[in-house]
Amino acid sequence: MSRTVKCAKLGEVLPALPYKPFNDALGQRIYDTISAQAWQQWIEHSKKIVNEYRLDLTQKKAHDVLKEQCEAFLFGDGGVNPPDYVPEKH
Repeated sequence: MSRTVKCAKLGEVLPALPYKPFNDALGQRIYDTISAQAWQQWIEHSKKIVNEYRLDLTQKKAHDVLKEQCEAFLFGDGGVNPPDYVPEKH
């Protein structure tokens, strides 16, 4: 049986991540309290951040920005879309 958590983001008991996404305290906190579903929502949101802010993921500063946004998205105000973000039209 897979591991479940009471998801801090979604407020439900859901399947947990099978791994720590970061090798630090934030990664442990995510592993302990965030569901795989909420993590997938973060992944989609993070794509907007990387693209709209044109983050260079080879730079440490870009990773710092993403981690800060990740913590806000999962544990804080839910994160916000970048100011110039325009959703795709299907």
